[in-house]
Amino acid sequence: MKFMKLGSRPDTFYSTETVRSVSSEVSSDLIIQVKGSRYLLHKFPLLSKCLRLQRLCSETPESAHIQIVQLPDFPGGVESFELCAKFCYGITVTLSAYNIVAIRCGAEYLQMTEEVEKGNLIYKIEVFLNSCILHGWRDSLTALQTTKSFPVWSEDLGITGRCIESIASKVASNPTKVSLLHSYSRRGGRDDHGSINGSLNGSELDHKTVGRKGWWAEDLAQLGIDLYWRTMIAVKSSGKVPSSLIGHALRIYASKWLPNISKQFECDEVVASKHRLLLESIVSLLPIEKGEVSCSFLLKLLKAANILKASPSSKMELARRVGLQLEEASVGDLLIPFSNSSTADDESVYDVDVVITILEQFMLQGGQTPPTSPPRMKGGFDRRRRSRSAENVDLMFQESRRSSSASHSSKLKVAKLVDGYLQRVAKDYTNLPMSKFIAIAEAIPEFSRHDHDDLYKAIDIYLKAHPELNKSERKRLCRILDCKKLSIESCMHAAQNEMLPLRVVVQVLFFEQARAAIAGGQMTDLPSNIKALLAGHKNPAKAAAAASFSTNSSAVQPEDQWSVSGINNNKSPKSSNISTLKMKLDEEDDDLDERYPNGVEKSSKLKSFSMTPNRPRRMFSKLWPISRSASEKN
Repeated sequence: MKFMKLGSRPDTFYSTETVRSVSSEVSSDLIIQVKGSRYLLHKFPLLSKCLRLQRLCSETPESAHIQIVQLPDFPGGVESFELCAKFCYGITVTLSAYNIVAIRCGAEYLQMTEEVEKGNLIYKIEVFLNSCILHGWRDSLTALQTTKSFPVWSEDLGITGRCIESIASKVASNPTKVSLLHSYSRRGGRDDHGSINGSLNGSELDHKTVGRKGWWAEDLAQLGIDLYWRTMIAVKSSGKVPSSLIGHALRIYASKWLPNISKQFECDEVVASKHRLLLESIVSLLPIEKGEVSCSFLLKLLKAANILKASPSSKMELARRVGLQLEEASVGDLLIPFSNSSTADDESVYDVDVVITILEQFMLQGGQTPPTSPPRMKGGFDRRRRSRSAENVDLMFQESRRSSSASHSSKLKVAKLVDGYLQRVAKDYTNLPMSKFIAIAEAIPEFSRHDHDDLYKAIDIYLKAHPELNKSERKRLCRILDCKKLSIESCMHAAQNEMLPLRVVVQVLFFEQARAAIAGGQMTDLPSNIKALLAGHKNPAKAAAAASFSTNSSAVQPEDQWSVSGINNNKSPKSSNISTLKMKLDEEDDDLDERYPNGVEKSSKLKSFSMTPNRPRRMFSKLWPISRSASEKN
């Protein structure tokens, strides 16, 4: 910490009740009132250096040999005025980073310029400020912090701007080195190794990274949001500080000034407004590069923005940034409280709309097609005669393939994340509309899910949490489920799940029996259309053609005409599943009795049900030849 002493006389100021005087053989002839305090001083030393006092005394009539001057708006108050007065008397005054801004503003107020006297106070302060204070890291920070007490004066005199430029230049010159580590703040936050015991909403910071790279981040975190924002803008404008360090500094600042905001966070509107301003300022400072700020940190900011009711533009910007690196998130990170809930203590309400927005932003970055291979040359002669531009095109294709592969890998991770999120919200958010549940599930393309086990679990949880759903709603919900992608364990559970629609249970049993036939080497016993469906299961690209062949085939093979009544005589290990199916078929018949009491329409309905190839009964009837051939061989 640098300091400078002005003057050589001892301090002769003393107090008598509420009056401050200076010890002298000459009686006082000037009374100056500064914000409730009265000073008994002398005209000669003060007027010889202060142009403002000269003008005020000339405008004020003398009364009983003592003149009174009012200074109600003196910057810095009595402390600043007394230092200026002591300089006029030649009394020793010590300047440092803690008081230089206040004295400089006071000297400007009194107009202690070179026009009045050579070597006046303003000149001496400017020399010390430019040559010493602004050359030191701690001194520049300290002086910048003191400017918040005199914002208008500091701006007009250029002190704030000069301090910010000094700090930014020092950060830009050594952004990752610790050679300048003379921490301005050591209030229990930094240990001997330079680590910080800070957290953001319970998430610990990386201590080693802070000590090694973020030597300046904690010191800047002591600034208020206005000064911090301007300083960080200057640091970013230099172009010499890596974006990762910018993001790291923002995380340190947020951990210090943003409280642990949760659903129970309560404060008055003034405090909430300050937090909102701070949050939106941090969002505006985020690096534009992807991955320079962790996805977890972005989602914590988004949660705080939702609770504090930040501006829509800030929330949209956070959602966009989260979408760029959504594969890094966890299920807990996506549980964003809904700010407009009616009960403040209701933790089971989540904002699923913002999650849908995040998924939309995620899909915008990589399209919805799986990674493809670059085009190949057909002829060897053309390959040998490729031009340099053709080679560049190949390089572009290779780069595109790498990018597409990375995007596909991200979609696989996000698909797992979405299914886990659906399981959580289906359990906790009892009022979750089915349309939003389906929208979240369908936001990820089909090829992103290698299996549908997690999605089935989410559907099962949702069905149990919403028993009031009718059959059409349950069918609509289960359309997002692909039974071919269920594991054996999930198939066994689904076959006995009474909440599922009949069609889904039939499909599950069909593919389970088909898999058992393949495992037992009985593929030759399967009808051709079943083989096509199984081939589609092996190769998803052929699934659509196989389904079309199975549904639209006009010629029905003899082995496909087995009746469902033959199921009752089957002694296969799937008897429990079949009994469950029989119960569901009986339920369907009961529904038909209720809907068609006269029996005529019921008859036509049953006839169409049994004759249509893609109905559940026809699908399950294809399983019978497999079981029968197996039992005959045994």
